[in-house]
Amino acid sequence: MIQDRPPDQPEPAPPVTGVILAGGQSRRMGGGDKGLLDLAGKPMLAHVIERLAPQVGRMVINANGDPTRFAAFGLPVAADTVPDFAGPLAGVLAGMRWSRANAPSARWIATAAGDAPLLPRDLVERCLEALESRPHGAMSGVALAVSAGELHPVIGLWPVALADDLEAQLAAGIRKVLAWTDRHGTVPVPFPFVEVGGTELDPFFNANTPQELADLRARLARAAP
Repeated sequence: MIQDRPPDQPEPAPPVTGVILAGGQSRRMGGGDKGLLDLAGKPMLAHVIERLAPQVGRMVINANGDPTRFAAFGLPVAADTVPDFAGPLAGVLAGMRWSRANAPSARWIATAAGDAPLLPRDLVERCLEALESRPHGAMSGVALAVSAGELHPVIGLWPVALADDLEAQLAAGIRKVLAWTDRHGTVPVPFPFVEVGGTELDPFFNANTPQELADLRARLARAAP
């Protein structure tokens, strides 16, 4: 018979570390940290953290430069471990290395873009289900989110065990996400649109321009009680 957990014993942490990729240069927004822009009264990054935190154990922000600009969020910041701003795969690797050192029981990292404030609250659950249903097991595949038929290569679930291979491929010049994930099996995980302010919107919508940010602010204002 399975006994209930004692009331003073905490729930076990999920075997997943959350990694928020906040290292983009935001050129179309005019530069700077897009995740620090205000959205509905708080930084855009705060929306991502609130949605991802309940789905994972430890969390870390991947960003280069002065880490103190993220101090208000109370999360550790891990810079890329490879030089020259090698793109999102470098952020994934930094997250894997951080997780291995600070959350060694975590088998996966879940990545989310720091400018995706509508991130699904069941992202990790659905990605895990997709990986674990693979005939060869979940340790070799990479689950990436899909909406409206479009793959989102920076949002998904990645086995930490693939860190060494990823580092070697980055050293060999690989930069495109799918060029690496296809080596291990890219598993697309579809997500439906969500209703925001009376209209449907992509759950992975990211505001790349001031106009798109203004539109999202207006939608959230209409959706607010």
